[in-house]
Amino acid sequence: MKGLGTKGWVAVAGLGPGDEGMVTAEVREALAQATDVVGYIPYVARVAPRPGLTLHPSDNRVEMDRAALALRMAADGKRVVVVSSGDPGVFAMASAVFEAAEAFAGDLPEIRILPGITAMLAAAAHAGAPLGHDFCAINLSDNMKPWELVEKRLRLAGEADFAMAFYNPRSASRPHQFARALDVLREVCGPDRLITFARAVTTPDERIVTVTLGEATPEMADMRTVVIVGNSATRRVGSWVYTPRRAG
Repeated sequence: MKGLGTKGWVAVAGLGPGDEGMVTAEVREALAQATDVVGYIPYVARVAPRPGLTLHPSDNRVEMDRAALALRMAADGKRVVVVSSGDPGVFAMASAVFEAAEAFAGDLPEIRILPGITAMLAAAAHAGAPLGHDFCAINLSDNMKPWELVEKRLRLAGEADFAMAFYNPRSASRPHQFARALDVLREVCGPDRLITFARAVTTPDERIVTVTLGEATPEMADMRTVVIVGNSATRRVGSWVYTPRRAG
């Protein structure tokens, strides 16, 4: 792969939102050269087995172990691809690899981050252009930060009139939190603000629904859903939703 040497290396790659056609040529080339692939179980399952390639699937909550394993194997001369869905720098493995690199004993192997199309951008494209002006992305999971911080960021982003994209909105273990998030958004943004629920984007199970915050219910989201809330100017045109590029 262009830019990486012949010795061991780590490429942290984004596999895109689900459609194999959205995997970049750069990522495909890295996978073709890899001796090892490391990642969360469903993401590794997207990589086709072949002779000479060892797959290392692991649970979703062992990111640092995964990153350290990749660095050790690369230091031993392996060509390692760490896979994430979407883009590896958006709530994914790129940060974990660099965090593990801080604690790595010995010379670091070569590291490269290979970007991918995020679920947020794929969802926005299939809905129209709801992120056409200033926007932010917030992970609603409290696995790595307290819920109080999530709620503070929700409130401030709404007060700043950002469009917002939410990852990991509602899991079986914390269904009440998304209900609370909707309450905060209605309080700050009002009931007429448009909200889009984009589930399983780019897959055969894709479903995109846009309603107002007043009509939204927690059950409209799960962990396969990206939620996009527009700003005060976001509006419909036909079946599309878009945010004008001009503000003020």
